[in-house]
Amino acid sequence: MKKITGFPEGFLWGGATAANQLEGAYREDGKGLSVADAMPGGKERLAVLSSEAFDWSIDEEKYVYPNHRGIDHYYRFKEDIKLFAEMGFKCYRFSIAWARIFPQGDELEPNEAGLAFYEAMIDECLKYDIEPVITISHYELPLHLAVAYGGWKNRQLIEFFERYATTVLTRFYKKVKYWMTFNEINSAFHMPVLSQGLIKKTGAGDKQNLFQAWHNQFVASSKAVKIGHELDPDLQIGCMIIYATTYSLDANPINQMATLEQNQEFNFFCTDVQVRGEYPAYTSRIFKKYGVDADTLEIAEGDLELLKKYPVDYIGFSYYMSTAVTITEQSEEVGGNLLGGVRNPFLEASEWGWQIDPEGLRIALDELYDRYQKPLFIVENGLGAIDKVDENFYVADDYRIDYLRQHIQAMEKAIEDGVDLMGYTPWGCIDLVSASTGEMSKRYGFIYVDLDDNGEGTMNRYKKKSFNWYKQVIESNGKNLD
Repeated sequence: MKKITGFPEGFLWGGATAANQLEGAYREDGKGLSVADAMPGGKERLAVLSSEAFDWSIDEEKYVYPNHRGIDHYYRFKEDIKLFAEMGFKCYRFSIAWARIFPQGDELEPNEAGLAFYEAMIDECLKYDIEPVITISHYELPLHLAVAYGGWKNRQLIEFFERYATTVLTRFYKKVKYWMTFNEINSAFHMPVLSQGLIKKTGAGDKQNLFQAWHNQFVASSKAVKIGHELDPDLQIGCMIIYATTYSLDANPINQMATLEQNQEFNFFCTDVQVRGEYPAYTSRIFKKYGVDADTLEIAEGDLELLKKYPVDYIGFSYYMSTAVTITEQSEEVGGNLLGGVRNPFLEASEWGWQIDPEGLRIALDELYDRYQKPLFIVENGLGAIDKVDENFYVADDYRIDYLRQHIQAMEKAIEDGVDLMGYTPWGCIDLVSASTGEMSKRYGFIYVDLDDNGEGTMNRYKKKSFNWYKQVIESNGKNLD
C-alpha cells in the first residue's frame, strides 16, 4: 500500500466568495431582488430575520442594507481576480446570483446581461489559469420566489431551479468543470431563511415545511447533476454543507447519544440523501422527534428514483469551528456558524465566539471520508476578525496566518490518513459583507477593503500580511507554512 505524504499534485488552492456579499450593483443590468437584498445589516440581522414581524419588506429608513453595495466587485472583478492570480490561486469559488439570470425567478427566458457578466468573470479567471468553482445557489433565492411562492416548501421551485440550472450549465459547461448546487443546505435546520427562503410568516417554525423544502431541494439538486452529466460526464457537481465536528462534553452515555443524534440531524442528514441517493434509516426517528408527517410530505412519482440515480460527485463543506453537546447539565453556551453549543474548555474562541479547533477539521475530514468515500473539498474556512490598519492601510494579521496554518496542517494529516481532498478555498479571500451580521468589520480576507459598517470608505484594496503568506503556501503546494 502506497504511503501518502503531503498535498497531491494539482491540489486546488484558492479562495471563496458569494455574489450577494461582494458584487453590489443590486439593481444593475436587469438584476432582480434576492432574499439577501432584503436582509438588514447589523449584529441583530439573524434575530430580525427570525422574528414574527419580518415579512421581506425593505425599510431603508429603519435599516441599512450593506449587500446592496457589497464591495463593488461587479465593477471591480478584474482588479480582484488579478490580485487572486498574484497570490497564485489555482481555483476561485464564487456564486452566480440567480436573480441576475432570472430576475423574478419564474421567467421563461433569462437575462442576457447577467449571463454576459458571469461569462466575463469566468473568462477573467481562465485568463490566469484559475479554475472557476461555481455555487449555483448561495443564499440568494430571487425575492419573488420567497414572497409569491413561499420559498422552497413550494414544489414549483424545482421547475424554476431546473430552468436556471439548465441555463447556466449549458452556457458555461465547456469553461467550468466544478459546480455545487446549494450552499450550506443543512443550515436550514437552524436558519431556514437563508437557504430555503422560509420566514416565520411563511411557516419557518414548522419542521414539516423545512423537510418539504429540503426534499424539493434534493430533487432539484439531482436534476442539476443529471443536466450537467448529460452535457459532459466529466463535470464535477457537488453538494455543500456546514460541517461542525461535534463532541460530547463527557463520557456519559446519555450525552454520547445526544451527540450521535445531533450529528445525524445536522452533519449527515442532507449529505446522506445527496451522496447516497436515499433517505437514511434514521429518518423516521427525526420525523417523530420533530412532528413531521411522512404521509403528507409531497413526494412525487419518480423523485426517489431520481435521487438514487443522480447523487453528487463530491462533498463541498464549510468548516469554521466545532461544537460540544450536553443535555445532563447546565453549561455555558457559545456561538457558531448558525449553530451554537456549549463551551468546550479545551478550546479558545474567536472574537465572535466561534470555537477554534484545527484538530476538529482533521476529524471532520476523516469522518466524512470514512462515511462516504467521495472526494472532499473544503470550500470555506477562515477566521473572522477585527483588522486594525496602520497609516498605509497595512494589516499585520498574524492571528489569521496562525489560524490558517494550523488548519492546513490538519488537512495534510487527514490526507496522510487516506482522505481524498480536492482543494481548499478559504472564505472571504477578499473582505466582504458578513452573511450572519451584514457587517464589514468581521473580516476574513487576505485583501483589506477600505469600507466600514456605515458604508464609509474608498473601497480601495490593500494586501494584508496574510496575502504574501498564502502566496508562498500555494507556491510550495503547502510545504512552506512559515
